[in-house]
Amino acid sequence: MTGNDRTFSSFACFVVALVFVPLIGRAAAQHFDAGAQVTFAHSGEFDSTDTGIGARLSWRLAEMVAADAEIDVFPESFANRTPFSRRRVEGLFGVIAGPRLGSLRPFAKVRPGFARFRGAPVVCIQIFPPPLSCLLAAGRTLFALDIGGGVDVSTGGPFVVRFDAGDRLLKFPGPSFRGGGRTAQDSFFGHDLRVSVGAGVTF
Repeated sequence: MTGNDRTFSSFACFVVALVFVPLIGRAAAQHFDAGAQVTFAHSGEFDSTDTGIGARLSWRLAEMVAADAEIDVFPESFANRTPFSRRRVEGLFGVIAGPRLGSLRPFAKVRPGFARFRGAPVVCIQIFPPPLSCLLAAGRTLFALDIGGGVDVSTGGPFVVRFDAGDRLLKFPGPSFRGGGRTAQDSFFGHDLRVSVGAGVTF
């Protein structure tokens, strides 16, 4: 099994566990959130903005802590100047924590996961180290870490609106030429501003 296969298999197992384990104990505790969202990510490495759609699922483990998972698809070509990726798939799974304050629940979040770049045909110059865009154009799965916070707002009944913002760290491969005269001899983390807005239900 390849590294990419292991990444997707691990995420799939987590999602399956997140869905079915809570259902076993549903009679004892019905604290689940499910919803859909639109996500915007501005890449600091490529100075481009990516827009995706996705779904999320949370399981309240305690009054202030929940396991949280989401998967998003970014369907447009990336990046703006010279596209090297046809589509990205992002999976994040971790924890969110925060108190309920009336209709508001502010929270902090830490969610590791992956970002899968589907490559696109590009013309690459033969230099060493190769341009980072050329490495990603071959198709790569990168480690991702989403750190930040947000708030969910109860709008009455089971419905909730959620806002997230944070720093998405992507671990890029090296050695690579990053542009602007910068060269990375080893793998390194890039920083993206990531914002999502969504709605869902609590049950």
